[in-house]
Amino acid sequence: MRRFIKDLKKYYKYALYSTKSELKAEVANSHLSWMWWILDPLLFMFVYSFITVIVFDKSEPYFPVFVFIGLNSWTFFEKTLKNSVKIVSQNREIVSKVYLPKFILVLVKMGIFGFKMVISFILVIIMMIFYRIPVSINVLYIIPLFITLILITFSLSTLMMHFGVFVEDLANVINVVLRFVFYLSGIFFSIENRVHGILGVILLKLNPVALIMDDLRRVMIYQKGPHSMLILVWFVVSVLLSILSIRVIYKYENSYVKVI
Repeated sequence: MRRFIKDLKKYYKYALYSTKSELKAEVANSHLSWMWWILDPLLFMFVYSFITVIVFDKSEPYFPVFVFIGLNSWTFFEKTLKNSVKIVSQNREIVSKVYLPKFILVLVKMGIFGFKMVISFILVIIMMIFYRIPVSINVLYIIPLFITLILITFSLSTLMMHFGVFVEDLANVINVVLRFVFYLSGIFFSIENRVHGILGVILLKLNPVALIMDDLRRVMIYQKGPHSMLILVWFVVSVLLSILSIRVIYKYENSYVKVI
């Protein structure tokens, strides 16, 4: 871990610079520029709200905000994970010429999608004001919830980055798995209210992203506390997974150039 901290201090400026560069390049040729970072999640929210409320005639209190919280959390996790699988081969020219701790590449992607998530959650706050949603002291729990989400995303993304170097079809597998998990994570329905019995326990407690989304809604919309013990468990698990993934990266990163 000392090496990790040392490398983090040494290369964090590179991560920040790369994050800014990719964000600028993303909107460089777009007429609406950075407005797409707002429009994209808003449009998806409208689509899911329409399908759930109009087509299936089911919804939750403050449903647009409910969907937006879930969609923003999931998008950060999903896009970081998917983009990490092929990230080493996509940066072949960099990793083959200079030494760069490979986890920095994951941090760059997390910075990009994390920045977009922050913008989206600013919109959530605006929507909460619009709908006059009461706020309690429990809203402060969003800090440990976001930390846990970031750690879970980092640990799984670095592991997928490692295996993505050696397993050619991993990207396709991850796409299928994430598509399946998306519909089971309660993006546009409440697992606690809609799914009962052992299946509800499995979907909520064994899926950290679904649990974090549910708890973000509890503390931001419904003035309730989170599932503190479960979040603590997943926090510890995410820390251990992060340590494991970093050790794996340091052990095998010198062989990546030979494979790609």
